[in-house]
Amino acid sequence: QVQLVESGGGLVQAGGALRLSCARSGRTFRIYAMGWFRQAPGKEREFVAAMNMLGARTAYADSVKDRFTISRDNAKITVYLQMNSLKPEDTAVYYCAASSTTLDSTGDKDYDYWGQGTRVTVSS
Repeated sequence: QVQLVESGGGLVQAGGALRLSCARSGRTFRIYAMGWFRQAPGKEREFVAAMNMLGARTAYADSVKDRFTISRDNAKITVYLQMNSLKPEDTAVYYCAASSTTLDSTGDKDYDYWGQGTRVTVSS
């Protein structure tokens, strides 16, 4: 099993920045991709960013491109989501996810491990 624990959420004003962290533990040697998803109140969960853990290729949703950056530490234990120029529409619960089956995916169905989520609120 793989455990994922997110941290770093909070309240920030529009235009501000936050960095989310996702620490993973457990059986991690077959994790091919890590991703961030978010779910705003009354909306479906949506893809935010993902990273191929073998080649470090990244993917972003159009809504966050050029504002958010996904990265990892050298040990590939922690994945980060640097969020800059935050907007009120970025308000959501952000979830970290890991895939043991797919290298590059923006679909939540390909991710089989999920964290508990961390709340991000952006005030206008």
